[in-house]
Amino acid sequence: MDTIQLTGIRAYGYTGYFQEERTLGQWFEVNLTLWMDLSKAGQSDRLEDTYNYCDAVKAAQELIKTSKFLLIERLVEAIAEVFLQEEQVEQVQVKLTKVSPPIPDFTGQVSVEILRSRNRVLSSNTSSLSL
Repeated sequence: MDTIQLTGIRAYGYTGYFQEERTLGQWFEVNLTLWMDLSKAGQSDRLEDTYNYCDAVKAAQELIKTSKFLLIERLVEAIAEVFLQEEQVEQVQVKLTKVSPPIPDFTGQVSVEILRSRNRVLSSNTSSLSL
């Protein structure tokens, strides 16, 4: 399977456990890998035969900017769900980084990375509908 990789997508968002994080906000960075068949676009050289990665950047940034989750685990899952709704995308890997987490005496970053596939999302949606 082919991939489109996007790295360094940055946006200012309001996800975090502490109230201050959801009020004041902070910078997040996202790296995406989208698995899909790119053979048609490789032959045709037409944008409509691929996934427009400008749309991917905008979608990730918009979700970061508008979400107010407590956990980055939930935000990264929400980002993956958005891309798995796209017909062309079979699998997505999302790495979300808090660029400057509010941890005393810590100057590093905190990241969560997940890998999700269309089959897993469809099967979990199906099971929740049958309840």
